[in-house]
Amino acid sequence: MSIAIVLAVLVGIVVLVVLLAAVALYNSLVQKRIRTREALSQIDVQLKRRYDLIPNLVETVKGYAAHERETLEKVIQARNTAMAVPSSDVAQKAQAENFLTGALRQLFALSEAYPNLKANENFLSLQEELTGTENRIAFARQYYNDSAAIYNTARETFPGNIIAGSFGFAAAEFFATEEASKEAPKVKF
Repeated sequence: MSIAIVLAVLVGIVVLVVLLAAVALYNSLVQKRIRTREALSQIDVQLKRRYDLIPNLVETVKGYAAHERETLEKVIQARNTAMAVPSSDVAQKAQAENFLTGALRQLFALSEAYPNLKANENFLSLQEELTGTENRIAFARQYYNDSAAIYNTARETFPGNIIAGSFGFAAAEFFATEEASKEAPKVKF
């Protein structure tokens, strides 16, 4: 065999290996992007569950705290606003959810001022169910953020950044909670 044939075979093998590595990297980025999208949809599932619980909770509170209309209206308004934000707008969705969480905290703070409400079985059941849902939402957010971090890392590190840039893999936004929403609400009567 001549040296030219050996070189051609070696070059062909190198090109094939590089091509196979690029295909594998592309497929890996696609899988990570899909996992991130699936994680975001899990947040939506839990948020829908919370949206469905809120009207029942508000109706229960209405019977005991009718003159707390402003707080009840804030909860309903926050719910409607959060429901209207498209899931694809992660930053705006997170902001709306943070506002809704704050409104719900104010609603639960009302129960301290109304002992009969605090003792109501329906209220307690709804509060417990909503608390469980909040925990599932927190888990879904964490899972999404973990998936987004893995995906973003893969698309920003070498050689993934070459494939991601060439094929338009956009960065995934994180579902962030605002520091203000972590503070306890202040309720004045």
